[in-house]
Amino acid sequence: MAVWALGINHTTAPLDLRGRFAYAIDQVEPTLKALRGALARRPEAAILSTCNRTEIYCAGERGDIDNTLDWLAHSGGVSPALLRSHSYTLQDGLAARHAFRVASGLDSMVLGEAQILGQMKNAVRAAEQAGALGTTLNQLFQRSFAVAKEVRTSTEIGAHSISMAAAAVRLAGQLFEDLGRIKVLFVGAGEMVELAATHFAARNPKGIAIANRTLERGERLATRFGGEVMRLADLPARLHEFDAVISCTASTLPIIGLGAVERALKARKHRPMFMVDLAVPRDIEPEVKDLEDVYLYTVDDLAGVVQTGQANRQAAVAQAEAIIDAGVQSFLHWMDKRGTVPLIQQLNAQADEWRALELARARKMLAKGEDVDAVLEVMAKGLTQKMLHGAMAELHAGDAAARERASAAIQHFFLRKER
Repeated sequence: MAVWALGINHTTAPLDLRGRFAYAIDQVEPTLKALRGALARRPEAAILSTCNRTEIYCAGERGDIDNTLDWLAHSGGVSPALLRSHSYTLQDGLAARHAFRVASGLDSMVLGEAQILGQMKNAVRAAEQAGALGTTLNQLFQRSFAVAKEVRTSTEIGAHSISMAAAAVRLAGQLFEDLGRIKVLFVGAGEMVELAATHFAARNPKGIAIANRTLERGERLATRFGGEVMRLADLPARLHEFDAVISCTASTLPIIGLGAVERALKARKHRPMFMVDLAVPRDIEPEVKDLEDVYLYTVDDLAGVVQTGQANRQAAVAQAEAIIDAGVQSFLHWMDKRGTVPLIQQLNAQADEWRALELARARKMLAKGEDVDAVLEVMAKGLTQKMLHGAMAELHAGDAAARERASAAIQHFFLRKER
């Protein structure tokens, strides 16, 4: 079996290109089916898609990175050459190492962040539900989760990490003197918005509102933070009421346009607005950033903020890498052993067939009243002859080289002293 992975992330591809390959969780199953149908021998497959990365992991009899990349490029409407220039491709041990580093938070924009582990587990569940997860990828991911747990419990890799949500609060604090006097609008009701709302709520803003396509989910979040809920359709008319807007939805198109923000600024008499677009693809049209009284940040813009203070965690990285090295070696050893499984199964099946034949003959002899010791002798001799027949035939072969190879094998498997 071969394992291969390819992907793009915040270090290799710009935001708009990543947006072309962002898959909501409900899109993963049909996407996996399309991918496997396009590749030879329908390999095992899983897709990890977050704000900062889209990665495909596959396992099959032979690696097929080129065709996997071509398929992904086609699905995103770009040329394979363009995607190749912004992607990374990995095989076997390197693919495993990458998966372990991602799960452990070592490959994240926020060093040591824990959210990626939950996202990987969701990706595995989606692959399993799609029938795309086999023994090899399941082992890869389960081992990556175990390694991530050991990294988090044995090192300080996640200590004092600055999350995207915390970074957004920090930036808002630089614009507004007192966050207790601002009104904050959260667009969406997913995990990232919930995390951001938690951080902003801790600063006791003047007001909190949740705008979401599904009111029920928005209401649950609004109730938790003592805010109000509003329909997504009402957002353009009420945008001017809010000093800060944090958006992260699964929409494939921007839901906050330039015109809506311009009208909001006019109604606010050009009082500044702080906006954070955590979605990939974008929720807020990029042209909004050019407006004079708007401070718009994307996930990539937050990179500098979240990197602050990471130098004091670099010592923990070396410890984490050592744990990952051990995990990779263990996985590769398991993969190597997996290669002998079909042969072991064939050998066991052949031995079972011989045993069944000799038992059947012995039972017939016993039924005829023959002596038990004589029957046991015949059965033992029959089994021995069947087991040694292949070896004896090779020793009597006419080819001297074949006899020499057989002799060495027989010495090793039958005549060696117990060690």
